[in-house]
Amino acid sequence: MASAGSMSSLTSVSSWTAKQNKTFEISLALFSKDTPDRWDNIARIVGNKTPEEVKRHYDLLLEDVKLIESGEVPFPDYRTSSGSGNGHGKEDDEPEAPLNDQHKEKSHEAVL
Repeated sequence: MASAGSMSSLTSVSSWTAKQNKTFEISLALFSKDTPDRWDNIARIVGNKTPEEVKRHYDLLLEDVKLIESGEVPFPDYRTSSGSGNGHGKEDDEPEAPLNDQHKEKSHEAVL
């Protein structure tokens, strides 16, 4: 049986919402590693997380990045995962339609 400490970290990892993750990522950019009380500040902004949970989430993110950069996590092959086509609903030989500048701006704003 897992100890209370390890069970707590497992629960916090799986209970991060998409909104909390996005807020966490933005907060990492706002509060550099040299910022005093970095984890307290990020936890306050993310909401419903302790500074310890935020730090653990960051440590897990670093582990994931290291695995990806070392090549231990293979890139998915989207071309084969859907059978045929390029995974975007088009055939392989069908050219991609270019985005106009107005659409690009709207897509960029949606990400922010």
